[in-house]
Amino acid sequence: MGLEEKVISREIQTILYESGKTLGTAESCTGGRVAEAIISTPGASEYFKGGIVCYTNEVKERLLGVSHDLLEEKTAVCEEVARAMVQGAISALRTDFAVAITGLAGPGGGSKEIPVGTIWIACGSADDIATMKLEGDQGRDINLNLATFNALHLLYDYLSTHVAQIEREA
Repeated sequence: MGLEEKVISREIQTILYESGKTLGTAESCTGGRVAEAIISTPGASEYFKGGIVCYTNEVKERLLGVSHDLLEEKTAVCEEVARAMVQGAISALRTDFAVAITGLAGPGGGSKEIPVGTIWIACGSADDIATMKLEGDQGRDINLNLATFNALHLLYDYLSTHVAQIEREA
């Protein structure tokens, strides 16, 4: 993990710690890398409840409640599944927020419709979720690093905006 990931993890920590909000993760292709980045900051146990590595569709269905029909119809690599993973992680881990990643890191497994390097990232609350799509195969290691990096940034941007809004409304 690079310096920038550690810095953004510290910023995420500050927002969550000061607001008293909690976070969980649901990771498929990244296999826990986002959770690792989050817990790299001392004190993460104050706001990080845990993560679910859901590498197979079976685990996405059973632990996160992702619809079997959705997975069959759209595959695991789509925006709708990333959103469902956020909702499932929030429910399973009983958190305020979650971040989720699903995609094809490579080197194999892609198709014409969903090529290797296609990765969906989602984060948010149960009823307000932001998403991002990564495309382009840079090789497995770089694909995973980019997914982790972008997930942390999407989460930071989301929390920066939404936690402040929640606090203003309270």
